[in-house]
Amino acid sequence: MRANAAFDPQPPALPWWAWRARLRQRWAGWWQARLPRTDTLLLTQRNVYILPTRAGWMLAVTLAVLLIGSINYQLNLGYALTFLLAGCAAAGMVVGHGTLRGLALQMAPPEPVFAGQPARLGVTLVNNRRTPRWAIGVALQGTRQWAWADVAAGGQTTVEVAFAPPRRGQHAVPTLVAETRFPLGSFRVWAPWQPAARVLVYPAPEPQPPALPAGEPAPGSGHAGGARASGEFDGVRGYQRGDPLKLVVWKKYARSGELVSRDTQQVQRQALWLDYARAGPLAPEARLSRLTAWVLAADAQGLDWGLRLPGIEIAVDGGPAHRLRCLEALATC
Repeated sequence: MRANAAFDPQPPALPWWAWRARLRQRWAGWWQARLPRTDTLLLTQRNVYILPTRAGWMLAVTLAVLLIGSINYQLNLGYALTFLLAGCAAAGMVVGHGTLRGLALQMAPPEPVFAGQPARLGVTLVNNRRTPRWAIGVALQGTRQWAWADVAAGGQTTVEVAFAPPRRGQHAVPTLVAETRFPLGSFRVWAPWQPAARVLVYPAPEPQPPALPAGEPAPGSGHAGGARASGEFDGVRGYQRGDPLKLVVWKKYARSGELVSRDTQQVQRQALWLDYARAGPLAPEARLSRLTAWVLAADAQGLDWGLRLPGIEIAVDGGPAHRLRCLEALATC
């Protein structure tokens, strides 16, 4: 009997909390599939929901006890108190629902971030009515990190929420929730929102990368020399008044006190290529991190560079637009 029990094909029964978590996950997936993806959402009676909070349920129990006691003992003041509290709760429900109904939510385009950094989302609350809206919170669904704000009559307010993307690449913005418990806290009024915006996440730059790789002879330059492994090109000349400060070799000045500048004609004969194949014997993600650090270093030094990735080659260029193009290629390759 014991030997047969060891080969029992029936899996062990899941505890109740495991079933509860599974049902919640399926419910959340079904619910999110119904939400349209849009960067602008107008809250109406069709997408605003309301339920009692824990305090609201306790108030309902209290009202039921007061009503039963008033009936049993024929207390006129008990009836008055019960119906007064019930009327206040009903009025609070209507006011709370009206606080969200008619509010417009707008998502600003998220800024790209590096892996490991939080992506910050700017949500604008637009109030088109003549009365203010109080105590409106915005948060990621399933979290308690609320960003609260009041919206003036005919005005707008921007709140900021953040989430941590798991890795590099393009990521959809998670589902957001706008909520209020104004004015009594007895009812929770909320509206789910699934923005269509996406966040671009660059690879995390290597903390202490090696020096920039050696330059390659530019096509047609007829120059076979390369750049130094330290990232400084060979050609230098004496400093002349009017030379841009970014061309001054400050390392040489710190060592010997001699003020020299890079020879721009020599630089033009060199092509700095940041090559995936020459990033070292590292894992693929570690190579991308090193290339990201090199891109940032070359841009900080004011150099022109090209980027070679598997199946992608970006020609030698420089400037902010070129840097963003290279970082985007590193994020999506």
